Amino acid sequence: MSTGITLKQINKLAIPALISGVSEPILSLTDAAIIGNMDYNATESLAAVGIVTTFLSMLIWVLGQTRSAISSIVSQYLGANKLNDVKNLPAQAIFLITSLSVLIILVTFPLAAHIFKLYNAEGIILDLSVDYYRIRVFGFPFTLFTIAVFGTFRGLQNTYYPMLIAITGAVANIVLDIALVYGIEGLIPAMHIKGAAYASVIAQIIMAALSAFYILKKTDVPLWVKFPFNPEIKRFVLMILNLFIRTIALNIALYFGTSYATKYGTTYIAAYTIAINLWFLGAFLIDGYASAGNILSGKLFGAKSYSSLIELSNKLIKYGIVVGLIIAIIGTLFYYPIGNIFTDDPAVLEKFYDIFWIILAMQPLCALAFIFDGVFKGLGKMRYLRNVLLFSTLVVFVPVIFLMDNLDYKLHGVFIAFTLWIIARGLPLIIKFRKTFKPLVQKT
Repeated sequence: MSTGITLKQINKLAIPALISGVSEPILSLTDAAIIGNMDYNATESLAAVGIVTTFLSMLIWVLGQTRSAISSIVSQYLGANKLNDVKNLPAQAIFLITSLSVLIILVTFPLAAHIFKLYNAEGIILDLSVDYYRIRVFGFPFTLFTIAVFGTFRGLQNTYYPMLIAITGAVANIVLDIALVYGIEGLIPAMHIKGAAYASVIAQIIMAALSAFYILKKTDVPLWVKFPFNPEIKRFVLMILNLFIRTIALNIALYFGTSYATKYGTTYIAAYTIAINLWFLGAFLIDGYASAGNILSGKLFGAKSYSSLIELSNKLIKYGIVVGLIIAIIGTLFYYPIGNIFTDDPAVLEKFYDIFWIILAMQPLCALAFIFDGVFKGLGKMRYLRNVLLFSTLVVFVPVIFLMDNLDYKLHGVFIAFTLWIIARGLPLIIKFRKTFKPLVQKT
């Protein structure tokens, strides 16, 4: 029986989530576009940004799973009409995750050179990577704070305020990037890659301040930490641990992709940087519908409305494929202008154009995988998500990229491995979801 899950209802959550979701890739893409057009070590700086972005993405994705865990628990309690029981959980979660982020800064700051050598960075690329990271890492706690607040809003079925925060942060980053990277004559000296790092950190601080303002002004969820811990903190920590293992598996794939691209040479890693950041942008665009799946599935699961869950999944599959196709079509129409946004180096552009079509072809497949990622996070099924990622990375991606490297496919091989990895992530989730909830609908 239909319960009125409509496109309007989904889009009310998905479109603001889509806009807010692109904030992090826009920070990285802005850095890449502006740095790639500098007149000082542009190609080497672009390569450095790609390497650091990959490592920072790993950190953010590992600890940023707070958003999914908070959203899942809050939305389920909202669906069960027991929201008051978990109102103190977000503040406790933020306290735990930001404390851990400070520890990570203390450990990684002095070891930055050793970390980026693991990505095959050397010489000027290594030096630039260290400079960029040692500034940008100080935005890490502010990013995690913002992510946790976004998770709270999502659990409350609200993606509007995160959208406003993300837009403000993205605009601030673009303006600051231009001012600090290129400089303003007579006012600000050109800081090149360091300027891009400072711009990102300032933008992240602005977003964190706005997040605190809106959560206190627009909800009755407190940010002051009170003990003892909420009884749900144990489930929260277990979710985080499963997502932590899952994200390590995800970042093993990203590590090998970046490492092999770096091994192939400066032009390859520069082209890979543009390509992988555009892939991240596509992923975050699709994440709007994944977020809607996360938000609505948690609430419907808490209310035990299983028929609505099936209805939701069917519509999300359709909408996700359409969004993926639209992204692919737009990318095809602007195939060559897109590359020119990021660099004017003919050698880098040649490598980029050679593999960009693979990223575009992946988009509908990515849509299915990412949307059902969101649905399973909303359901709190983090253990199954962990197992799927371990399988797709260790059994599919790693052997394939080794094989592609032996066949000397270079960047083609890297993105073929990513494509098969996405398929191995998405199909098991769709099958598991239908096997789990179709029998429950029949029982009711």
